[in-house]
Amino acid sequence: MELKITQIGNSLGIILPKEVLGQLKVGKGDSLHIVEAADGVLLTPYDPTVKEQLDIGLEFMKEYRTTFKVLSE
Repeated sequence: MELKITQIGNSLGIILPKEVLGQLKVGKGDSLHIVEAADGVLLTPYDPTVKEQLDIGLEFMKEYRTTFKVLSE
């Protein structure tokens, strides 16, 4: 799929087709994030910093799993 860059007010932008918005499960007012990828960029509705925070939290929970088990009893 090819998209053209167009003038939008004083800025430049692209118009995403309805099908792409459906695939991303986003609509008017939602945010998208651009993430650097090996072969270019990735457009995603998911905030990559949240994934990093979740990974840190999961590692913390794994490290202290016995402590959490004792606390839950």
